[in-house]
Amino acid sequence: MYKYSDIVGKVALVTGAGSGIGKAAAIALAEQGARVAINYFRNETGAEETKRQIVAAGGHAITVRADVTKAEEVRRAASGVSAELGPIDILVNNAGSLVERLRLMDMSEARWDDVVDLNLKSAFLCVQAVAASMMQRRTGAIVNVSSIAGRNGGALGSIHYSSAKGGLITMTKGLAKELAPHGVRVNAVSPGVIDTPFHEQFSTPEAMKAHVAAIPAGRVGTPAEVASVIAFLASGASSYVVGETIEINGGMLMD
Repeated sequence: MYKYSDIVGKVALVTGAGSGIGKAAAIALAEQGARVAINYFRNETGAEETKRQIVAAGGHAITVRADVTKAEEVRRAASGVSAELGPIDILVNNAGSLVERLRLMDMSEARWDDVVDLNLKSAFLCVQAVAASMMQRRTGAIVNVSSIAGRNGGALGSIHYSSAKGGLITMTKGLAKELAPHGVRVNAVSPGVIDTPFHEQFSTPEAMKAHVAAIPAGRVGTPAEVASVIAFLASGASSYVVGETIEINGGMLMD
C-alpha cells in the first residue's frame, strides 16, 4: 500500500473492527503508523485477533468495547481512547449489519429501529463524540462506511439496511458542510460486493454467482481494497476531498 507519512502517530478509532472491512481498515491505518483503537461490542475474539495482528507487525493498538448505538457508551469509549492514546484524529464509522433479510410486510418496527440505529445512528453518535476535539484542534478525518445498497436499494429484504446506508451518504454531506470550515473532513466509502462475513451470512452461493456476473471486474472485492481507500481519505493525500462518497465496486455501479 502507498505510504501516507502524515498518518504516523495519529490516533484512529475504527468501529466494528473485529472482522471484515473494519478489521482491514484498522490494520491498514496501523500499517500507516497510526495508533488504533479497535471497537467491538460482541465480537471480542475478532477484536483481539485484529489487535494481535497489528501488534505482531510492530503496530500499536488497543481494544475498546462499546455498543455504538448508545450515546453514553460512545462517549465513554471516546474518552477512554483519548485518555490512553491521545485525542482522536481519525474516525472510521464502520459498525453495521443487515441483521436479517425481511420483506416489507414482515418488517417489525423494532427490527427497523435496530438496523437503522446500528448503521446510521451509530455514526452520528460517534461523530458527535469526537467532533468537538477535532474542531478545537482544527484537524480530523472522518470516514463513513456506506454500501452500494445505499445507492441502488439493495437486494430484496434489505430496505432497512439500504435506507440506513443511503442516509449515511446524505449525512456525510451534511456533516462535511458543517465541519469543513473547522478543519475536519468528512467523506465516505461505498463498497460493492466484498468478500466478508457479511455475504457469508446474508448471500447464498447462487446470489454471489449472480453478483459476480454483474461486476465488470469479474470478481468480488477484498476488505483490503476498501481499507486502502479509507486510508487515503484519512490522509493528507485527500486534503481537498470533502463530502464525497467513493464507490468501490469493480464497476458494478458507475455514477
